[in-house]
Amino acid sequence: MRTLFLQAPTFDGFDGGAGSRYQAKREIKSFWYPTWLAQPAALVPNSKLIDAPPHDIKLPEIVAQANDFDLVVLHTSVPSFKSDVKTIEALKAKNPKLIAGLIGAKVAVDAAGSMAQAPAVDFCARNEFDFTVKEVAEGVPMAEIKGLSYRNAEGVVVHNEDREIMTDMDQLPFVTSVYKRDLEMEKYFIGYLKHPYISFYSGRGCKSRCTFCLWPQTVGGHTYRTRSVAHVIEEIKYCLKEFPQTKEFFFDDDTFTDNLPRAEEIARELGKLGVTWSCNAKANVPRKTLEVLKANGLRLLLVGYESGNQQILNNIKKGMRVEVAERFTKDCHELGIAIHGTFILGLPGETKETIQETIAFAKRINPHTIQVSLAAPYPGTFLYKQAVENGWLDKDNAELVDENGVQIAPLHYPHLSHTEIFNSVEEFYKKFYFRAPKIASIVSEMVRSPDMMKRRLREGVEFWHFLRERQGVAKKAA
Repeated sequence: MRTLFLQAPTFDGFDGGAGSRYQAKREIKSFWYPTWLAQPAALVPNSKLIDAPPHDIKLPEIVAQANDFDLVVLHTSVPSFKSDVKTIEALKAKNPKLIAGLIGAKVAVDAAGSMAQAPAVDFCARNEFDFTVKEVAEGVPMAEIKGLSYRNAEGVVVHNEDREIMTDMDQLPFVTSVYKRDLEMEKYFIGYLKHPYISFYSGRGCKSRCTFCLWPQTVGGHTYRTRSVAHVIEEIKYCLKEFPQTKEFFFDDDTFTDNLPRAEEIARELGKLGVTWSCNAKANVPRKTLEVLKANGLRLLLVGYESGNQQILNNIKKGMRVEVAERFTKDCHELGIAIHGTFILGLPGETKETIQETIAFAKRINPHTIQVSLAAPYPGTFLYKQAVENGWLDKDNAELVDENGVQIAPLHYPHLSHTEIFNSVEEFYKKFYFRAPKIASIVSEMVRSPDMMKRRLREGVEFWHFLRERQGVAKKAA
């Protein structure tokens, strides 16, 4: 079938794409590549991928193309679901013969509920959906496709048996060939990565059991399944040829350092190519491995610290000791590896005191940059189940973002209100960044590079506007 893969227009500045773990409007406008959409697009010849948000493509422009396709596949999420369904309705109004399907964590865990809410949706491809979508596009009868939930001729939703999880990851073609064909790489930017950058996965799944983490509990699983080193390096070489302007490569694997010998082997091959790269890591990478990675082009690690309180880390099954994270961070500082540290406020066990403890922890370990999020209980996660059972979340009013895409605080506790958790994010940012040593380091960075000065000033303006928006959300809630 003539197939359109679509990341639909939604909230202005909403980074809810298939490669993003943070489905909300960000503090500084950022866009990840739509890797989860690009992968099945690479399996379907002559398909087209439209990533509307970063390219500022509006709905009328997409609807005008509706008759060019037989099949449209949208990546959806809990925050964007209603908007994505409206997009499908608009496309079908233009082309009633169009077959429409959804992929993503939202439909992976609740295909029945999703289709009940959206009569215009013809199917949902559950869990690991790449080859499920490929078979739909090839015209395989829907009754024969594993991993598919679909409406039959009578309009009844049928759920086929699950598809087996992939083990040979090298069978997947390069996503970057789709980036080359359909995307403008300069439209993708992340505050802590060099621009322009390229990101893709070298493997799927994460062996950690963090209760809040969406992807391993819904799509990727808890086994880290990896592409061969040769296959990964071949894609890097393809990018060096096709995207010579690339300043940095980012491995978007949930935890690239889950397999240390493989990480070191890839690093050594990257070192031969002379590329700059970064990845997601857990805060327990041994110094010897860090030395190998740094010596072979590693610039930055994206690290999920979550909290500075040990009991909270235990509550969310982080599998991490605070003192280990401190030692790891000290090693990174000494080796010259930058860290973008991520923190979450409002997790089970949070109190006013633990919030201050985490802020003090962040200031003490001093990552280069930070991201502070609110605990988001996505359906399908243990945190969601736990929150509903304990009364921390009203599942009938469990919105994760407001009408403008700004993240809100859905969880509350007898001793800690929604508003207190929400307001603590701004306090965290101010106490971390508005310190003399941190301001001095930022100014020094800007003085050394005119380009960095322009970038940081732009980001500062965006962050100020973001805080103004959050203040508006707080007033409405009050």
